[in-house]
Amino acid sequence: MTIVVTGATGQLGRLVVEALLNRNVPAEQIVAAGRNLAKIADFAEQGVQVLPIDYNDADSLHQAFKDAEKVLLVSGSEVGQRIEQHRKAIDAAREAGVGLIAYTSIANADRTGMQLAAEHQATEQALRDSGLPFTLLRNSWYLENYTDQLAVQLQYGSVLGSAGDGKVSAATRADYAQAAAEVLLRDDQAGKVYELGGDEPFTLSDLAGEVSAATGTPVKYQDLPAEQYAQVLVDAGLPEAYAAILADSDLGIARGDLLVTSGDLSSLIGRPATPMREAVQAAAGTVSAG
Repeated sequence: MTIVVTGATGQLGRLVVEALLNRNVPAEQIVAAGRNLAKIADFAEQGVQVLPIDYNDADSLHQAFKDAEKVLLVSGSEVGQRIEQHRKAIDAAREAGVGLIAYTSIANADRTGMQLAAEHQATEQALRDSGLPFTLLRNSWYLENYTDQLAVQLQYGSVLGSAGDGKVSAATRADYAQAAAEVLLRDDQAGKVYELGGDEPFTLSDLAGEVSAATGTPVKYQDLPAEQYAQVLVDAGLPEAYAAILADSDLGIARGDLLVTSGDLSSLIGRPATPMREAVQAAAGTVSAG
């Protein structure tokens, strides 16, 4: 059996490869594929097959998938270009006769109105149209979306957003990666749809409270109109289009679009998902150490 993990040079894909190795999958049965192979040279040293791929380069996808039994298609990072990129990957997988393709989609993709979900929805449809056996891993938000901003939150004493009192079922990348590895190692996964998220949904006010508790610095949640929040993100250096998408995603949180109650994540990984409080405390320790 050969398992191909795309996006292995990125944060989630790398964690999936590590999870497979930790599950004692023989290194030679794993293909770690990505654009910057220098980032995964350590995998090659462990015997993992390391191959260059680019979602814009069909030939590289065909080369990576030609002997694959299963492929994890980690969604691309280039928002606005992902539909065509993912279609190229799906076409390559179909032509290679891949036995299963698992795709990292977004939570509640079948009902969400978030702008960020549009490319995921189109990719899910492309998978249905392909005739390939596939599994959908519908991930909610990463906890790292928040904990990576801890230093800024402490600097200004606030968590900013447009989510109101909406709850988000965020989980760590490591938890999502372990769930993906589990699915790749299971039989009879074709047609499965997993709604993945943390066990303890929280509001951004809850997040601010945990940041305060973990650091001893008062931090409050400041809810902003979406247009104003988007402008704050632009002022912080984000491209205008991407800032608008993030602000729109907060409106999705307010509607409950990233709320997951399935229990699929903890079921797949065999333990409770990492709670927000624990992730904040770990990030606070890192900031203090820095």
